[in-house]
Amino acid sequence: LLRRALLSNTDTPHGINGADWVAERVWMLVRMGEADAARSLVQSVDADQYSKRLYAVAMQAYLASADPVGLCSIQQGGASSSQSPGWRMAEAICASFAAEQGRASAILNQTERRGDVTGIDYRLTEKIIGAGADSRRSVKIEWDGVSLLTAWRYGLATAANVDIPAPLMAQAGSHVLAWQARAPMLSPTVRLPGVEAAARLGVFSSSALVDFYAGFQGQEEMPDGMADKLAALREAYSGTDADDRLAGMRTLWSAGNSWDLLNLLSVSRAAAALPVMDVNGADVSHLVAAMMSAGYDKSALRWASAADALGETDGTDGWAILAVGSPRMVVRIDTGRLKDYADAGQRGRMALAALAALGRIGGPSLTDANENAKIDLIARTRWQRAISAAATRGEKGTVAILAAVGMQAPSWSKMVPEHLYHIVSALHRVGLDPEARMIAAEAIMRS
Repeated sequence: LLRRALLSNTDTPHGINGADWVAERVWMLVRMGEADAARSLVQSVDADQYSKRLYAVAMQAYLASADPVGLCSIQQGGASSSQSPGWRMAEAICASFAAEQGRASAILNQTERRGDVTGIDYRLTEKIIGAGADSRRSVKIEWDGVSLLTAWRYGLATAANVDIPAPLMAQAGSHVLAWQARAPMLSPTVRLPGVEAAARLGVFSSSALVDFYAGFQGQEEMPDGMADKLAALREAYSGTDADDRLAGMRTLWSAGNSWDLLNLLSVSRAAAALPVMDVNGADVSHLVAAMMSAGYDKSALRWASAADALGETDGTDGWAILAVGSPRMVVRIDTGRLKDYADAGQRGRMALAALAALGRIGGPSLTDANENAKIDLIARTRWQRAISAAATRGEKGTVAILAAVGMQAPSWSKMVPEHLYHIVSALHRVGLDPEARMIAAEAIMRS
């Protein structure tokens, strides 16, 4: 939702430079792990319209997408807008790829003498220059003593297919792993952690995740556990009958954390294609969660007919996810059951907040269910008042941005039900109901 809002064609707000308006949106996309989207937004602006801020952010976008040569179209303007040595090194790279090796070497030697660029940054630049036309450079990259992975180091190392030490990648954050997910020059094994991080962040879809896993089929060497995962996925998608397909899904759910989003996403299409059958409460909860994780809400609502399974204790999660995620009410909201669920933990509190936000429970029923959970539904903070006011004005884009602001907790366990209530309520009020329901469903399954 946030990616779509940032990429939408919008009028520049009054008093803001148009290029700066693009720059801030690009910078947000880069930090979200959306490197390709960020680069496409940069390229939508004519080079003669760039501001100083957009030049700086554009370099980050091109490096995040491992495309240092993309800087060549804006290098001259960037160098005139900033004294950063990165633009001087970009000039050397561009000269090399224009078959001007003499000029590239001169620039490189000059920056080394001045001490502008040293160590790993210099060697990586030299490595990229060595990939240019008619170059005879051969550079060995060693990461000894490097304690920080910058965008420059990531972009050049990835473009040159130089392995980045795992500790540096882990230290950089999940958004950098998501950049790595789409780097075609890297092997699938190297990209695997990035692809899984991208799927968790929403940068990769469930289909893209499964297609990537399928690429390991037939390879002699696979990452640990991949052979078992592929076998389970084959059974989940192409088993001889529904029981076999469900068994494949169970294999994935029983490995580690059964509510891991990757497990749910990887079988979402298989779950959507499964006919309604006799299952237990745990199975129906996982099936509904898998479908909702990829937005198969219409397929999920078919499972409302599995009333016996949903009525079991282990079926409570599936019941709650259907209650908030279905396009229409397909399960009965039992106030006593909802109250017990909300009293039991965070998932139940999220379900209660979402149902109230969607208007699917209210009045005395809401009061009774909220007796012990004590979720405060009144807009008290500045952010709560702002998103509520934006919804009243019908400003979809503002609501989307403010929803993202309200979801900046480091993990779902830190996300408070009050924030979920105001986010879902605002989205629902401005007509973004599918997004409101899917966020509500995900809040339950990931809490």
